[in-house]
Parts: sequence; C-alpha cells; structure tokens
Amino acid sequence: MRERVVQATVRALQRAETGLPDWVLQRIRDAASRESRPLARQHLQFMLENVAIAAEDRLPLCQDTGLPIFRVQMGRELTLDFDLGEAIAEGVRTATKMVPLRPNAVHPQSRKNSQDNTGPGMPDIIMECMAGKGLSITAFPKGAGSENMSLVAMLNPADDPFDFIVESVAQRAANACPPLFLGIGLGGSFDLSARLAKHALLDMDGREEDEEERALLQRINRLGIGPMGLGGDTTALGLRIEKAYCHTASLPVAINFQCWANRKATEVIL
Repeated sequence: MRERVVQATVRALQRAETGLPDWVLQRIRDAASRESRPLARQHLQFMLENVAIAAEDRLPLCQDTGLPIFRVQMGRELTLDFDLGEAIAEGVRTATKMVPLRPNAVHPQSRKNSQDNTGPGMPDIIMECMAGKGLSITAFPKGAGSENMSLVAMLNPADDPFDFIVESVAQRAANACPPLFLGIGLGGSFDLSARLAKHALLDMDGREEDEEERALLQRINRLGIGPMGLGGDTTALGLRIEKAYCHTASLPVAINFQCWANRKATEVIL
C-alpha cells in the first residue's frame, strides 16, 4: 500500500503539472470566444496552445511548478501501517526528478533550497476524513505569482467585504498571471478564513457560480485588467466563496489568488 501511495503521488503531480482540468480549459475557450479585444484574445489562445504543447510533450506547462500541496481524502474505516505523510513526501521527491519539477522549497530565512521540494512543513497535506475505506490524493501545485498576491485581512464588521475584495483584486490581479480563479473565505477566524479560501479553490471543479458569486465576478471583470494585465474583458474566470460564522467584533476575509493555470489532478488509490 505504501508504494501505491508513492506512485499515486507521482502520477497526480505529473498530471497536474502537464495539463489542466477540462472545465478550466473550457472556461479559457469561452473567454477567448467572447473577448472583444484582439490582444487579450490572442493571449488566451496562447494559453490554450501552451497547454496543448505541454500535454503532447508531457512537460510542465509553467516554469513555476509551485509548492506541492495535497488534499488527502481518507475513509474513517481505513487503517494504514505506515507514515502517510512520508510516503507522499517520497512521491514528491521522485516526481521532482522524474517530471521534472523545479526545486522551489527553501528555508524561509537562509533561503537554502532542499533541491527536492520537501522539508519541514512541505509537502503541505490537507487531510479530510470520509465515510468508508477509500483513499484518494489530489495534487494542487501552487506557484508564487498568484500565492504572493493572496491575503488575509481583519475588517471591521461594518465594512463591505465585497468592496474590499474588488479593491484588492484591482491592486493585485495584474501580478498574479490573470485571468484568475479566486477562492474567497468569509468569516471564521484569522486562520480559518485562509483555510476556507484554499478549500474554495480546491472545491471549485467547474461548479457554476451562484447569484452572489456571479455578481462579484461581474464586478471584477468590469475592472478591465484582462489576460496578463494588458487589458480585456476577462480578469477572472471563476470564483467561489466559502463562509463560516465569526466573532461579533470581527470580519475576517481571505482571498486566495490562482492564476489562469488552475492545476489540479486526483488519483484514487482505494
């Protein structure tokens, strides 16, 4: 079983790095078909060509292969006799050489590179308990361009969180390789809002935005930042909002930016 986890980790990373989910590709195609500005439309077409070349050559579609982030869904009735985290880390080390992946993981102060994308706290593994005996692993590599633009803010309860979100996107989107996908966490605590935002990205999976999300998405696209920040009708391709109750005296808001290359792949082990 341990070797199955290692190999599933390698496959999930390779698939995530060398291709995009069908629904992400479709959103880029749809944006290109309705784009009114020639330069913006051309950039969207370049993105589609980039993905096609990466898939054909089985090479990473972006030079920033990101940090290794995983969601593991594990059945409550499943018992493992090995260290799951270490098995996933071994898969990351193998994938770094095999895919190959750029070594991105460094010590936060010395900046010394581990050369294999692992180290204390890395890979980042999000565990979720499920019913039954199943086991699956989702690779969600996250590059620095979009992650560096992400933020958590503690607003006053009287503030309009959507105004804050639009203003933040206006200031940051051009540096995050738009058009974007946005995971938004509203409420909870300082750290919970960030987890909500990350989960919102992970759980997007082509789901159509609800009325509230659609209205916010329209406001963001009216900013006109466009693909690669060079102007256009599409600044964001999708967003999802997840909420939690918060303290009466606070209003946490987290925005997790994701670039156009919304990479994700799942391997079912059991």
